[in-house]
Amino acid sequence: QVQLEESGGGLVQPGGSLRLSCAASGSIFSINIMGWYRQAPGKERELVAFVTSGGVTKYADSVKGRFTISRDNAKNTLYLQMNSLKPEDTAVYYCNLRNVLTKNDYWGQGTQVTVSS
Repeated sequence: QVQLEESGGGLVQPGGSLRLSCAASGSIFSINIMGWYRQAPGKERELVAFVTSGGVTKYADSVKGRFTISRDNAKNTLYLQMNSLKPEDTAVYYCNLRNVLTKNDYWGQGTQVTVSS
């Protein structure tokens, strides 16, 4: 089993920054994809960004140039640096880990990000 614990959410004004972290523990297969998803009220969960264990990244168009995903494989920790935040970035942000071999998905409990003046 894999456990994921997010931290770093909160309330920020438009144009501000936040950094999310996700600490993974348990039986983590070395070849995996870690990512951030978000879900706003009344909307479906959507991909924000992911990074493979080899360092390949992908971003949603809505966050390109503003968000940066990174990971520290030695610490099994995922990060999301969010800059130039907009009210439409308000959502619960979830950390995800996918075991590439088994295709199993693991989720964190989510952390609330609210962008408001």
